[in-house]
Amino acid sequence: MKGIQTFAFFLLFHLLGACQSTPENGLPLATANVQSTSVNPLDFMTPAFAATNLIFKSTNIGQTWQDISAGLPVDKGVGCVVQNGEIIVSNSGDGVFRRQGTSATTTWEKEMLLPNPVFGIYAGPSGMYALLANNNFLQKNATGTWAPVFTPLKSEHVQMVFEALNGTVFIGTDSGLFKSVDQGKNWKQVHSDGWVYRMVESKGVLLCTNQRGILRSTDGGEHWDVVISEGGVGIDVEVIGNGFAAITYNTESETRRVRISTDGGITWEAIDANLPPSANISSIKQVGQYFFCGHPNGVYRSSDGGVNWELVFPAIGDKVFSLFVAGDVLYAIPRVAGC
Repeated sequence: MKGIQTFAFFLLFHLLGACQSTPENGLPLATANVQSTSVNPLDFMTPAFAATNLIFKSTNIGQTWQDISAGLPVDKGVGCVVQNGEIIVSNSGDGVFRRQGTSATTTWEKEMLLPNPVFGIYAGPSGMYALLANNNFLQKNATGTWAPVFTPLKSEHVQMVFEALNGTVFIGTDSGLFKSVDQGKNWKQVHSDGWVYRMVESKGVLLCTNQRGILRSTDGGEHWDVVISEGGVGIDVEVIGNGFAAITYNTESETRRVRISTDGGITWEAIDANLPPSANISSIKQVGQYFFCGHPNGVYRSSDGGVNWELVFPAIGDKVFSLFVAGDVLYAIPRVAGC
C-alpha cells in the first residue's frame, strides 16, 4: 500500500492541447530541489498500475502500435514531451514519469515527487522545465535535480515556456507573449493581442499559435505578423523536415485545417484535402518521408506530402490522438476531443 499512497502527491501536466486548472496555493521554490526516484516494480502487480490505452508507440512508421501504458497510474489523461530519446509523461494529479530508449524491456521511472501539482513540462536546448503553481518554474540540471529558475509572472496565466536556440526564453500566457534575454530575471511583453499556447523555431524563424491564427517573427520575437488567419484560431505549429506545419481552426466552417510551409512560414499550402473534415484534428508530425495526423477517426498517415491519407491506427472511443516524435519513433496519446 505504501507504493500506492506515495502517488497521492502529484502533478498536473498541461501541454498545448491539454486542459488546465491552477490551484491557489503554490510550492515555495526553496523546497523544490528533488532527485528522481524509480518506481518499485512490485507496485505494478497491483490493480492501480494495470494501465492501458494511455500511450502507444510505433517504431515502424505507424504500421504497428504497442501499448506502453503499463506502469502509469490508470484512468488518467497524460501529457507528453520528448527530448534526446527520453519520453516524459505527466498524469493528472498522479505524477511525472520518464522512459529512456525504445527497448521492449524499458519501464517507467517516476521523475519527481512534490506535494503540489506541476502544470507543464517543456523541453528546451538547455534542459527540461517544469511549471509549478503561482507561475514558478524549475529546470532540470545536469545532475538530474530540479532547481528554481525565472522571476515569476505573478499576474499572468501561463500556458507554455519556450527556450530558443540562442537561450532567449519566451513565456506564453492568456494575455500575450513575454520574452527574457537574461535567463528569466527580467521579462518584456512582445505581443499583447491574445493568448499564445505553442511556439517553434527553425532557421531563425519563430512561429506561435494565437487566437488570431499563426504568428511569425524573424527578429528574435520582438515583432510578430499574422501569416495564417481566415477568421480562425491557431491550434498547433510544428517543425517538419523542410519547413513548418500548422493546424488552425476556421470559425466559419467550424473545421480545423492542416497546412505546410517550405519557405520559412511566408506562404502555406493546405494538405488536408483528403482528410475527413473535423473540428478536432489535434496534431501533425513528420517521420522520414511520412506525415502523421491525429484525427477523431484515429491516426492518419501520408506518404506523398499530404495528397493522400490512410488510417493506420483507429481511434479509441471518443478520444483524439496527440502525436509526439523522438527520432523515428512515434508516440500517440488519446485525449478528450477539444482539450
